[in-house]
Order: sequence, then C-alpha cells, then structure tokens
Amino acid sequence: MDAATTARQAEAPPPGPPDPQETVRPPQTAAAATAPAPGPHRLFAWLLPFAVALVVVLVDILGGPGVGLLPLLSVAPALAAVSWPPAGTAMIGAAAVAAGGILTAYDGLISTQRGVTDLIAIAGVTAAGVVGSAVRRRRERELADVQAVAEAAQQILLRPLPARIAPVRIAVRYMSASASARIGGDLYEAVAAGGHVRLIVGDVLGKGLPAARTAAVVLGAFREAAYDAPDLPCIAARIEASLRHQEAAEEFVTAVLAQVSADGSRVEILNCGHPDPLLVRDGQATAVQAPRTGLPLGLASLAEFPRDVRAFSLGPADRMLFYTDGISEARDGGGEFYPLERSGSLLGPSESSGPEDLEAALDRLIADVHRHVGHSLLDDAALLLISRD
Repeated sequence: MDAATTARQAEAPPPGPPDPQETVRPPQTAAAATAPAPGPHRLFAWLLPFAVALVVVLVDILGGPGVGLLPLLSVAPALAAVSWPPAGTAMIGAAAVAAGGILTAYDGLISTQRGVTDLIAIAGVTAAGVVGSAVRRRRERELADVQAVAEAAQQILLRPLPARIAPVRIAVRYMSASASARIGGDLYEAVAAGGHVRLIVGDVLGKGLPAARTAAVVLGAFREAAYDAPDLPCIAARIEASLRHQEAAEEFVTAVLAQVSADGSRVEILNCGHPDPLLVRDGQATAVQAPRTGLPLGLASLAEFPRDVRAFSLGPADRMLFYTDGISEARDGGGEFYPLERSGSLLGPSESSGPEDLEAALDRLIADVHRHVGHSLLDDAALLLISRD
C-alpha cells in the first residue's frame, strides 16, 4: 500500500463510537483449530527410552548371557533423540552405557570381544543421537521463527475485525492449510463507510506466500476504495486496476463483495466467481444467488457483460455467512462434500442469543466440518458471519 493510500485511510471516518461490550477477536488459524493439546503423548515419548532400557535389562538378567539382547540398549538413546534435548539424550545414553557395562560384567562378557563390541555400539548410537537431537532442536527453533513471522504477517494481512460495526455484528474465522506457516490465500475485510458496512471475502488461486502477496494487493485496494467508491462495481473495478498495476494478474481471485445498508435491513451482493453466501433464516440456510455470477477479479477483460448487484433483505433474526471453498469443498473419506446447505441449525441464533452467539455458531460449524472430514482441512478456509445488531 502506498503513501497516498495510507493518508486516505487515516483521513477516513472512524467506524463509529465503540460499544462497551465490543471485543476484537483475532482470526483463528489452522494450528489453533486442529493442533492436538500437549499431554499424554508427549509424556509417553519422554518415558519411552527408560521403559525400553528397563525391559532390556530385565530380560537380559532373567535370560542370561545366551539371550544376546545387550545391543538393544542402544535403542534408548536413539529414541531419546526424537524427544529429548541433546543434554538429556547424552544423559540417557550414558545411563545405557553404564547399564550395559554392569550387564556385561554380570554375564561374564566384560573381557570378551562381544561385550566390548556391544558397549561400543551403545556409545556410538548415543553420540549419533546427541548430534541428531541438536539438529532437531535447531530445526524446531527455525520453524518456530518462521511460524512467528508468518503469524505476524497474517495479523497484518488479515487484521482482527471488531465484533460490532454498526449496524451489524461480525464473527470471523480463518484456517490455513499450510502446516509450516499460518498464512494462505483466503481473505476477508469489513469497513464502515458513509453509513454503510462494506465487506469482502475472497480466495486467491494458489496457496502460500505467492497467494498471500496477491491477497495483500486485493485487500489494500479494497481498504482504499471502500471509503469513497460510490458502489460495489466501482470497488471491484478499483481492485481489478490494482491487480493489473501491481503485476498480480497471473493469479485471479474469486470474491464476494457486500454492502449492508445503514439500518442493517438490506444487503447488496456482488459475486465475482465465488461461492454464494448463505442466508440463515428460521433454521434454514439458503444460497443467495445473483442472476449472473461475474468472472473472478483479474479476469474482467474477458467478461461479456457487466457485473450484477443483487439486494437481499436481512431480518432481525437472520444471519448471513460468507465463506471460501475450503469449507464447501471439504470432503470425507468417501469423497462426499460437506453439506453446507444443511448448516442452518448450527448457524442460527440460540434461545439466549447474544453478541457471543455468532462466535459460538462458527465454532459449531467448524467442529461439524472437522467431524465430517475426519482430519484437518486440506485447503485454506475463511468464514465471516454477520447479523443485525
């Protein structure tokens, strides 16, 4: 974003007086949504080397020198290298060598070639385990640094949205399919301008950093245009121009742009090749379809007709869900898509509906998607749910 854009946004009117109950929630990433909580698995990995060494010692004592299990003590430092730090791996290896020396003396093999060879094997595996543990720890630190940078970039690219931008309340979730860096090509934004609330939810072709760069171009153009553009087609045209000027046209972007009226009762939708939003009403989810779905952003030069804007009413108890295809195309083991059209009961208001109920509704939907898929999502996914304030 250039200096003119920054100045324009600085001069733009604020979204309105803050709500005393208003909270800003950061987008939820894939790691936060799907990473298993530390606990028994980690404890098991730490105790496994000791358990293996103990079993080898007991079997060797009970079976005598003829069993020949002494070299298996080298398994203990090898396993320690997977979960223990280098010092811990060296400690476990030293304990294994000491136990091996005691067993060699107990079995009467202390002065034999077999006994010496077994001890050298345990010591060699210990040395290799210490080196492997050091390499693993360095890689883990590097990965942690990459994730921290990616997380910061994601927070800048997809800044947290306020829970309320009058006249609507908003809940948002973002899940990245990238395992090593929590960043992807799905995007969302909401701004207040001229009494309206303008939204965008989109999906860049591709994943990772190239898609994130294109998403940054789209979001920068939207954030600039949303404040002064007269209508949604003009905002789409400004985004198209920005994609051309910043050489991001090698990737196109499907997107839905929306404008909520000042009283929240009317939502205008401009669809640019994106999955249709869902209107949740009376426990039923219905796709809000435009007469013609326009081409994705970046392909306007190929269009044979202008993009259409269609208006929909939004009742006091209605909700509208904007999403990307990471949700609608999530498949189970049999290849069946997630039935998003049957999610009305999950997304609808509860009996004690309040500001936090939008967040709970998205939590219910995400949990149901994960149950359907049986694993973490394989594509980036963004969800934005709105209701009248």
